[in-house]
Amino acid sequence: MANSEQDQEFLEFVVRSIIDHPEDVKVDRKVDEMGVLLTLHVNQQDMGQVIGRSGSTAKALRTLLRIVGIKNHSRVNLKIEEPEGGEDNKTIVKDPPAEE
Repeated sequence: MANSEQDQEFLEFVVRSIIDHPEDVKVDRKVDEMGVLLTLHVNQQDMGQVIGRSGSTAKALRTLLRIVGIKNHSRVNLKIEEPEGGEDNKTIVKDPPAEE
């Protein structure tokens, strides 16, 4: 495992470059026997930009982090943390069934 935090710095730089609230970016780094786990916290309003259409941005971030990890001889995984008040906490109101 690499003691270097280049993966964390790289993720912070890229994410801050693509979102509207760069001051809210926080990355937690945890190293264990499975590799490096980077947990990304962003402003709720920036979640769409971080995930991207059909998850394309998140997938690209994970691919780039895998490359950085290979260079540092470690396995790097990314977890994008849902901010407080995110989708899980919203009440979804559905239209009542149409009467025939």
